[in-house]
Amino acid sequence: MSPQPILLQVVIREHRLQRYGMFRAAYDKAAKTVASELVGTAPSRAQLHRWTSGGLKRLPYTDHCRVLEAMFPEWTADELFAPCPANILADDPAAYGTSNERTDLEKATDLVGPAVHADVTAVFATRAEFSFTYPPHALFDGASSIRTAGLSLNMLCQQYPDQRLHRMIEDGATLEALFLDPEGQAIHDREREEGYTDNHLTMLTRLNIEVLTRLRKRLSPEAQGRLSVAVYDETIRFNITLINDHLCVMQPYLPNARGVDSPTFLAERNPTGTGLYWTFDEIFNSLWKRGRSV
Repeated sequence: MSPQPILLQVVIREHRLQRYGMFRAAYDKAAKTVASELVGTAPSRAQLHRWTSGGLKRLPYTDHCRVLEAMFPEWTADELFAPCPANILADDPAAYGTSNERTDLEKATDLVGPAVHADVTAVFATRAEFSFTYPPHALFDGASSIRTAGLSLNMLCQQYPDQRLHRMIEDGATLEALFLDPEGQAIHDREREEGYTDNHLTMLTRLNIEVLTRLRKRLSPEAQGRLSVAVYDETIRFNITLINDHLCVMQPYLPNARGVDSPTFLAERNPTGTGLYWTFDEIFNSLWKRGRSV
């Protein structure tokens, strides 16, 4: 923590947005007034902590700055990330001054970060709650690499526009998509577990594989090599999506429950080689090696 707090930390306190959930709700409300596609792009808890700790060497992404300026219109982004002016602290300097105690943004009961839960930055009770907070465009837009493994991969194939995916790969992004084999035994086992009697998961997975294989045919010859599709036939345990070799979205498959009812975890890679990101990176790589190309 810097000796003098940055203005953003003080303003967040003044607006009573110390709790992460309250900050995120206010962020989304402001984002909607800036551009609808920015809703759901709030910083993670760990990112917000870095923003308010005064340790940033440069401003966050432009879109983040635009939303912050909409949240706190009396200040510019440059001012928000600068040390708080002395006159603002004058009324109650102890409230924002140096202290060995953590602020509300840093409390162990509220902070999800490396010191408390390895590299996990967010946890959601269901996949639906996750999708509301992190819609596909917030995850995939501008990505340089996507590696994903699971069952039908609906988030990528059904919820993200083909045109955006096409443009992203043509611009140099790589995609590796690993589906549960629609011709294998494991998918039928999962259908029985979820209570389907009409081959629902099998047909959906076939459809999604076709979505990507048709997309690959439309790509330029050079870009086609950057889109890889494969299948595997093993007991399904996780849905894993790794973005830019930095962000991991992990969802376990629960017994007797549909995938949308699964909890979802968000983890950000740390340089120490510890944490859940590296665990699921290894799981993905192992599954991919055992998969069969389509």
